[in-house]
Amino acid sequence: MGKRISESNRKTLETEISLSLDLDGSGKSKVSTGVGFFDHMLTLLSFHSHIDLEIKGKGDLEVCDHHLVEDCGILLGKAIREALGDKKGIRRYGHAVIPMDEALVESTLDISGRSLLIFVGDFNREKVGDFSTEMAKEFFIALCREAGLNLHLEIRRGDNDHHKIEGIFKAFARSLREAIQVESDSLNSSKGILD
Repeated sequence: MGKRISESNRKTLETEISLSLDLDGSGKSKVSTGVGFFDHMLTLLSFHSHIDLEIKGKGDLEVCDHHLVEDCGILLGKAIREALGDKKGIRRYGHAVIPMDEALVESTLDISGRSLLIFVGDFNREKVGDFSTEMAKEFFIALCREAGLNLHLEIRRGDNDHHKIEGIFKAFARSLREAIQVESDSLNSSKGILD
């Protein structure tokens, strides 16, 4: 099996982002988007998935964080899809239930090639730091669409929005880590294809 890496860039009139990742890394990251709380979440995603991740981004934050966060999701999703290649030998499925203080979050993942996000949960505040809470869901919509993931995220309980969002990113990371593990030399699909 070759290296499962990807490097990509995205430049629009609203954002400019560069990204590199190694699916078989150790969880090292270098993240700078200009949105502090989002940087923290991406760092946690890298650490708990064991994916080495570098993201450098800038965007029209004077408008809001929507374009930058969504475009990071687009680019990360494309990079995951590219790095997985033909998906031969991957476990495909992943699951994690993560407590973050009073919050409890579940992530169930299928790298099926069929994009779907089911997101159950809500937030009490409009923002955590400089991060719009609604962007947690928007980030994963973009990521799932581009990576071809079927992802179910559920905030089972919690009061603190910081804890809930951190739980989401950690649970996703752990389920992704499980799903991308290589466990055989065959494709984990009765159809013979994961597209």
